[in-house]
Amino acid sequence: MFITESDLQQDFRGAETVSREGEILFQRVAGCADLANQVPNTIDTKFASASAGKVFVAVGILQLIQQGRLRFEDTLGSLLELDLHDMDPLVTVEQLLTHTSGVPDYFDESVMDEYEELWTDYPNYKIRHNADLLPLFIHKKMMYPRGERFQYNNTGYVLLAMILERITGMEFDAYLKESVFDVCGMKDTGYYELDRLPARCANNYIYDEPSNSYRTNIYSVDAKGTGAGGAFVTAPDILRFWEGLIGGKLLSQDMVSRMLRRHSGAGLDAEEGYYGYGVWIIGGEEADIPYFQGCDPGVSFLSEYHPGKGIITVLVSNYGDNVWEEMRRIRKMLY
Repeated sequence: MFITESDLQQDFRGAETVSREGEILFQRVAGCADLANQVPNTIDTKFASASAGKVFVAVGILQLIQQGRLRFEDTLGSLLELDLHDMDPLVTVEQLLTHTSGVPDYFDESVMDEYEELWTDYPNYKIRHNADLLPLFIHKKMMYPRGERFQYNNTGYVLLAMILERITGMEFDAYLKESVFDVCGMKDTGYYELDRLPARCANNYIYDEPSNSYRTNIYSVDAKGTGAGGAFVTAPDILRFWEGLIGGKLLSQDMVSRMLRRHSGAGLDAEEGYYGYGVWIIGGEEADIPYFQGCDPGVSFLSEYHPGKGIITVLVSNYGDNVWEEMRRIRKMLY
């Protein structure tokens, strides 16, 4: 079965790659990395990936567990030298990984529509480290008792990144570069400050309907990514990540299996599915299909691995185009 451009969204801007057992089945790049200067996106363009970065933090935490430096049952109160205020100190690492902790979410998607609403009263340029987000949640109450249910939670992964920093003595992104990105050969992946972007990074664009024009998202997202997300990636690097993860470069096969197993979520939405550790999981006819995704103003990302067919898909747009609809079309053709 083949993919042709005519079967996909004609106005998609960003990068799309589909591979099977290391062979590229389909690849397309469109749109501009710099719209004002008409600089086109390329396959080596570095794209923001929003919440997709949670998968990297999950791998880092699982590495520490595998090394015996951390346990799933270890608690917030025992791991962080921090006044937790009303947060339950008995929340466990596993509950943070699976979004069942109940800790206050600094961006609660059930009550806030747009991520940029966060910066109305608190300037986004202050967010350059995980601890910089503390003022946005540390004084809030628990959302529900720990372990009670699944609810997607950005704060949980900020706390996991802080735990990683406490144990390793390194900034979380420095640890991930050394222990994840470099191991997989992901030379173009990293966490960059928006006012110090390296070469080949795409701007992210938000459509402004009143003026019929685009603005960048520099005032809409954190100045630098955190444990909740914000890594810049290339499509080839995401292929390398999946290959490294599945191939046992990052974790033991037993730990990979545990990471990609259903741990939380009710699966009521068949398309969203369940949650493992840092990945979403949907049911497939041959096997469960893990994926990770991200969405910020001007950013959309989705990458999925079909273990039964050996197919990896990477979709990323720096205009917030609909990667989910694109994935539905690809599934229909290939699965």
